[in-house]
Amino acid sequence: SSLQPPEPLRRRGAVEDQLPGRFSTMWTIALAVLMALLIVATVVGNALVMLAFVVDSSLRTQNNYFLLNLAISDFLVGAFCIPLYIPYVLIGRWTFGRGFCKFWLVVDYLLCTTSVFNIVLISYDRFLSVTRAVSYRAQQGDTKRALFKMVMVWLLAFLLYGPAIISWEYISGQSIIPDGECYAEFFYNWYFLITASTIEFFTPFISVLFFNLSIYLNIQKRTKVRFDVLHAPQSSRGTRPGGHGCKIFGGLNRDKKVAKSLAVIVGIFGLCWAPYTLLMIIRAACHGHCIPEFWYETSFWLLWVNSAINPILYPLCHYSFRRAFVKLLCPKKLKIQPHNSLQKCWKKVTCPRT
Repeated sequence: SSLQPPEPLRRRGAVEDQLPGRFSTMWTIALAVLMALLIVATVVGNALVMLAFVVDSSLRTQNNYFLLNLAISDFLVGAFCIPLYIPYVLIGRWTFGRGFCKFWLVVDYLLCTTSVFNIVLISYDRFLSVTRAVSYRAQQGDTKRALFKMVMVWLLAFLLYGPAIISWEYISGQSIIPDGECYAEFFYNWYFLITASTIEFFTPFISVLFFNLSIYLNIQKRTKVRFDVLHAPQSSRGTRPGGHGCKIFGGLNRDKKVAKSLAVIVGIFGLCWAPYTLLMIIRAACHGHCIPEFWYETSFWLLWVNSAINPILYPLCHYSFRRAFVKLLCPKKLKIQPHNSLQKCWKKVTCPRT
């Protein structure tokens, strides 16, 4: 019935009953529009992050290199993975051949896993910047160290799924993929999936949670110290209450914003990855009979949605990136409001008058 949402096809799995080759006209148009919007959001958002590095040399710090690495992987998701999946969904058949199917799967798994590992690396880097601030600042100019970490992220992400996708059918002696389908040979191998999922999601999620929770607790500790200083007798402070109080209030407000952003980062990461990971493991255990295809399909689309959200969650939380985006999109505004003027406006927002 055209009134009910059709069961979509799958990227990483198969259904036992053959689905229709096409959706109704209404659903074909609706799905095409939604997918096109997701592609535009993913490509444009991450392209802005990459262009920011070109136009603003001040962004080329160690932490921002990791943000660039994340933007590259997410950009390729929107520019390569999603566009090739659209005809598979709308036509109901993989038309690019088995060899290209393998290549697409390798790239898709590689990019999604790289995105996760980059998020862990960014969280770890922020953890070091807060808990080991002195040694961290001393390493900020070490570009080679940052580039080595970036390359290792891609290499480890490839090793997790790439060899299995390429060689599984040769090791097992046969292929289980029907003609016109495109999914990994190990899709129903529960033991492989639980191992890979532990490395790809559970361990990264716990790590990101630990790093960001540690940052939050560190912020809470420093906030308490600042409150103690603020409420100390004026004679013990030795400074004017107005300027000192302004600085402390400004720092507290910024810390609260950082704490909120950390909670959002962990929450979005878990929301986008947990449903797919859990459903994939359950689906493999029951060989696809216990999970409705609609919910499974929806869960892995969240992985791609995460690539569109990342440019908002990470770079846009940095003032330096926002300034670079203004330089790219509204250069006249930046000339009218130079860096010092923007800094003054920022301080007015974060530092209430005493």
